[in-house]
Amino acid sequence: MADSSSLRKDRQIKYFLRCLKTFLPHQYTSNDSSRMTLAFFTVAGLDLLDALDDNISPAERKGYIDWIYHCQVPSGGFRGFPGTIFGDSKRTSENECWDPANVPATFFALMALIVLGDDLTRVRRRECLLWLAGMQRADGSFGEVLGSEGRIEGSNDLRFCCCAAGVRYILRGRDASNLRDVGDIDVGRLISHIEECQSYDGGFSVSPMTESHAGLTYCALASLSFLGCIPAAGVCGVPFLAPTATNFEDLVRWLAWRQTVDLEEAEEDESDAEEMAVTDVQTSIDEKISALPDIPSLSQRPCEDLHWAGFNGRSNKIADTCYSFWVTGTLGILDRLNVVDAEVNRRYLLEKTQHIIGGFGKCVDDPPDLLHSYLGLASLGLFGEAGIARVDPTFCTSKRARRHLESLPWWAGSESH
Repeated sequence: MADSSSLRKDRQIKYFLRCLKTFLPHQYTSNDSSRMTLAFFTVAGLDLLDALDDNISPAERKGYIDWIYHCQVPSGGFRGFPGTIFGDSKRTSENECWDPANVPATFFALMALIVLGDDLTRVRRRECLLWLAGMQRADGSFGEVLGSEGRIEGSNDLRFCCCAAGVRYILRGRDASNLRDVGDIDVGRLISHIEECQSYDGGFSVSPMTESHAGLTYCALASLSFLGCIPAAGVCGVPFLAPTATNFEDLVRWLAWRQTVDLEEAEEDESDAEEMAVTDVQTSIDEKISALPDIPSLSQRPCEDLHWAGFNGRSNKIADTCYSFWVTGTLGILDRLNVVDAEVNRRYLLEKTQHIIGGFGKCVDDPPDLLHSYLGLASLGLFGEAGIARVDPTFCTSKRARRHLESLPWWAGSESH
């Protein structure tokens, strides 16, 4: 019988292969327009398990690559799924807003192609980079799609900034001399926007003056890494996150505080709720604050409580598998993985959210899904888990995938493209 604290690699491989080669469960129907993202998680998951080459044929690999290129938009970028395609012959400048490229789909399409070993020579690099520059708002942030009359649409948050910075890194390459006539994004404005999104506690939020969030904090730091602001040694090249800056120390501290032994929601007793309702009427705010219990830090908890500890995304939330990567991935970019307890996170993932059929669930006892399954593996890969490829924290892929991109002649600048 397998040790409960071990990676059930055979079941993990079977899980991702089922997702790749059979129909997904009906619960994914609402995610159909994000099929490109699901495709990335699937092939990249098999790559992390060193199972991609052994389980897909050359013909299948070609089919997956061709499907991704089928989702490329002639005017630049990639759509999230082929459901909006109405044919190039019928496409006009007036109706193309109904079949738009979007920033996240473009990022995940390029990443999936890299994982599959493609050389990206069929990517419309110039068109994509011109389109990308047009997605940037005046405040430095990025939207998701271009709507009618070229209007930038989509929420204003750091997820799109991260995807945009990643697309720029992939397509401009190390030597962009052959793209001098292609306008670049405004890197300075993007960095300024990211700086404005840092909250008082050190974390980063969806937009200025809002609550810090671990996923968005990862997006902020990955963006800076893609932009070349964080060298391999983890030293940040922007003043507001220099290792000696208060902002940097606050950020690392806030990330370390995301590790938690609270793995499940506490059950509320009805009598407690009724008593609390009466107390709320009779007690002043100052008295309520004074009555709050002291919550011990991880170092103050009894040793038996520290057998498992995951990560949450915000204060006062329970652990969630995805934050095991969003937090540790950010710390990996900053070269500060030593500030968290890797072993109790490992046991949390392998004993609490790894599912019996393979994959990982969001929380304890949850069924597996692609996002949490992939990010659970990625977190383990950051710490060198046996059976998982080493993970690049910025790319959120295997280091092997990043090496493939950076070895391409056109990317490295050893030939013109």
